[in-house]
Amino acid sequence: MNEQRIRMDQKIQTMATRLSKSLDVNMRKSFLPDERKALRRFSSTEVAQILGVSQDFLRKMFFEDRLDLGDIETDARGRRFYTAEQIDIARHEIARSSTKFQHIVPRRRDGEHIQIISIANFKGGAGKTTTAIHLAQKLALDGYRVLAIDLDPQASMTTMFGFRPEIDFPEAGTVYDALRYEDPIPFRDVVRKTYFHNLDLAPAGLLLSEFETETAHALRNNIRPPFYQRLALCINEVETDYDIVVIDCPPQLGFTTLAALVASTSLIVTVIPSMLDVASMAQFLQLTSSLMATIADVGASPDWDFMRFLITRFEPNDGPQTQMAAFLRTMFTDDVLTQPFLKSSAVSDAGLTQQTLFEIARTDFHRQTYDRAIESINGVVAEIEGLIKAAWGRK
Repeated sequence: MNEQRIRMDQKIQTMATRLSKSLDVNMRKSFLPDERKALRRFSSTEVAQILGVSQDFLRKMFFEDRLDLGDIETDARGRRFYTAEQIDIARHEIARSSTKFQHIVPRRRDGEHIQIISIANFKGGAGKTTTAIHLAQKLALDGYRVLAIDLDPQASMTTMFGFRPEIDFPEAGTVYDALRYEDPIPFRDVVRKTYFHNLDLAPAGLLLSEFETETAHALRNNIRPPFYQRLALCINEVETDYDIVVIDCPPQLGFTTLAALVASTSLIVTVIPSMLDVASMAQFLQLTSSLMATIADVGASPDWDFMRFLITRFEPNDGPQTQMAAFLRTMFTDDVLTQPFLKSSAVSDAGLTQQTLFEIARTDFHRQTYDRAIESINGVVAEIEGLIKAAWGRK
């Protein structure tokens, strides 16, 4: 062979550089003019649904000048469209108008502890990040102050929020900088505002994978605080700023995931109803139990308010999936959420432009497809929200 052999590290680096540049160009096209994502406006129908009031009531509040929301965008037909900030203002003004609407401001009250919900799975592709970001966004729309923490070095959640970790945080600015053992920075310094009202992000990046390697060294040298306390201490720094924290865990049961489980007050385990995925989840549960028992021996066992399994990527017309879902419900009964997260082309199509269903208008899809998907997501979030309220002692 006369062909010159190419070093694989150079070839891979070339491929990575080309791909990164191409993705950067695509993102710049998608998010012009400021190269950052912006949240769409919501119709009156959507606002009424989000607030839990009728459209007639909303119109009445406007006609009586009881809602001061500033400039409201209207289309050629005179239909109003509202920003997420305006929805939040309306929520508080409506709640002040009558005691019977106090419930539409759901923020935690005195004596209610912050809810920290980890979304975890041993296996990639189980809808973990999709679940986490839709949960965080819907809770924010519902009026909660939400912090999303991306603990996956692949940074899929961070990318969904419009950041490019390799460009925006090439050397610093991610959760890793607050978790690291050498010169950690305050957690508040890595938390970033997002384009989504009431929703902040603690981003991830490839450097976060270093936490696994460094923790092995820290354990040998008894560096304090230990790995399982570090994320909890970070969240404690900003605890007063939020009602709910949603953590997107990496698809492995390493030190990072264990730190998340110890910090959490609740756990959602996503599972695709297939034999391979359920078998993988069985391994996840066994290993989790073993590792959590080891941590419990040093007094770090978490006291979760709830743990639930969420069936994801569910296709109701798929016979084997339906059978496996029934098997899981028989096995774990009430520990499986009633509402599954349906597999939907609307969710995957939105993901192609790094968006969620809450960021794309219903008119951009076949309406039945969109309605079916959003009903599924809203059902999942409503069920989890019910568990949160129960943990707070609310009815």
